[in-house]
Amino acid sequence: MTDLIKINALGRVFDVSKPWLNRLTERLPKRYLHAVSDVSFNVSDKSVYALVGESGSGKSTIGKMIVGLLEPSGGAVEINDVDLASETDASRIMKVRSEIQMIFQDPFASLNPRWRVRDIICEPLVVRGEPTTGVAEKLLGQVGLSPVDADKFPHEFSGGQRQRICIARALASKPKIIVCDEPTSALDVSVQAQVLNLMSDLKEELGLTYVFISHDLTVVQHMADVIGVLYLGRLVEEAPREILFGAPKHPYTRMLFDAAPRMDGFGREVEPPKGEIPDAINPPSGCAYHPRCPLATDICKEVLPEMRTVGDSKVACHHA
Repeated sequence: MTDLIKINALGRVFDVSKPWLNRLTERLPKRYLHAVSDVSFNVSDKSVYALVGESGSGKSTIGKMIVGLLEPSGGAVEINDVDLASETDASRIMKVRSEIQMIFQDPFASLNPRWRVRDIICEPLVVRGEPTTGVAEKLLGQVGLSPVDADKFPHEFSGGQRQRICIARALASKPKIIVCDEPTSALDVSVQAQVLNLMSDLKEELGLTYVFISHDLTVVQHMADVIGVLYLGRLVEEAPREILFGAPKHPYTRMLFDAAPRMDGFGREVEPPKGEIPDAINPPSGCAYHPRCPLATDICKEVLPEMRTVGDSKVACHHA
């Protein structure tokens, strides 16, 4: 398979300093939040690459940089060998951007409440000056809704139906890549399954490539081909789904699995995760996970582990 997306040493830093006058009167330095640091991975054509991790690990920030909603502070995002941040050919940029869409976490917040569903779905086509006749009705049928729903407003639908509308809007421009930012986390479990099955069917039918962002390991196990585990803005483990779920290498990945609910886990006793995610503005030295890690030694506190190959996995851990 060819690599459709190439992420190389990607980083994003946010300036979270107080206003200039406050810093002057209180004699405070500038403060920077390193949301993403030195993340590299490739996504093959027509596959599903999942990013998992706790809240604040940088998953959504990476997704927004892939679609171009945020500019990287360092590194590069290449889509079909085109780096959107450095490319100067406007026609190549427009072509690549038309091949990327995003499904957001909250289906109601991402839909304009003043617009009818027909206008919401056809907006990508209107921006590109393409015909819209009958498109909304066809796409609504494709995602399991009725064509007559095109004349309704978003508030007339349930959460699962709104997410189907978001999927229809993402499909309107016939994209190759869809970044899914926790697309089912706001839905009931039964509705989650319906939406995930719909997305799987559309992937096979239309040859789509997904970058799937989630904190739910059961969802990731259902959808992903390759999984990348993020901790405090860094990729700590990457492996195919069967390898990661069968034999996780990084202590943080094992902690995520232990903390996840399981059908066969009734009565099991699992030690709760230790500590909280450290402050990203002032992260620990060495491996950021060492304050919570049961395997931590002196080298973990002093030396940042590099990504290395262990079996069929890539792991950033001194003791994996």
